[in-house]
Amino acid sequence: MDVTDELRTRVRGLIQAMPGAQRDFAAGIGLDETKLSKALSGARRFSAGELVRIAEYSGVTVNWLLNGSDEAKTVTAVPAPAARSIRVPTDLEPRRRILETAWQLIAERGYHRVRVADIAKACGTSTATIHHYFPTKTEVLNEALRRNVKLAFDRQVAELHTVQDARQRLLRLVELQLPKDGLLRDEWSVWLQVWNESAINPKIRSLYWDSYDRWYNTIAMTIRSGQEQGVFRTQDPDKATAQLTALIDGLGIQVLTGRPGSSVAAMRELLHDFIEQNIAAEPVR
Repeated sequence: MDVTDELRTRVRGLIQAMPGAQRDFAAGIGLDETKLSKALSGARRFSAGELVRIAEYSGVTVNWLLNGSDEAKTVTAVPAPAARSIRVPTDLEPRRRILETAWQLIAERGYHRVRVADIAKACGTSTATIHHYFPTKTEVLNEALRRNVKLAFDRQVAELHTVQDARQRLLRLVELQLPKDGLLRDEWSVWLQVWNESAINPKIRSLYWDSYDRWYNTIAMTIRSGQEQGVFRTQDPDKATAQLTALIDGLGIQVLTGRPGSSVAAMRELLHDFIEQNIAAEPVR
């Protein structure tokens, strides 16, 4: 079987393992049942966004969907074990729903303005149920961070696994990191809560760094790949990675906090300029 055959086989297995029929699975991932059937038959391909939704709904990674293993070597760094979301069996759907709700509330309101009672109310359940799965609010924050890592990992594998040119891959990584309205902005908001909390709570710093290292290592991998391809200039890849990631972090914070003159478009332009002037190989004259 080729990759697409194996992918379809894995998705079929997930559908069989989940409660309900195929139409329920389609509804759960927000996909028309006809489109799901065509993708499973080979009449169409799953889009990158669909792969991410399938992985999120089923509690697996896109890396597993495409390659059969969470650990498979791909174009983006694999998260450290401590930074990974817990694989949730299908009979623990309440836990997944609690975490998704908590993650959204933290993104919208801020970590310290979300109470366990707020999570319970939004889920239509009791605080006792929340505490059954997450004994403390700190554990909710930890899992929210791990969820951020998984979402970014899934999205990058889905979007980049066929992009061979390292320069195009780096530009796409930048695009996937821009705090656009919606999911990406929410992810940035959760990161801001984690940055703030880790600054005053040393207990979560190791988890934070394990999580951040995945993103950092992905950039470093891409720069090294570009150097091997000859599309990036020869320099210390770690230094270039530190500069680029610091610039992304700083510009992202400016956009999220509404600094006058900052915008997603301006952030994109500045990052592209930095890559062209400091990382891309100089054109042959």
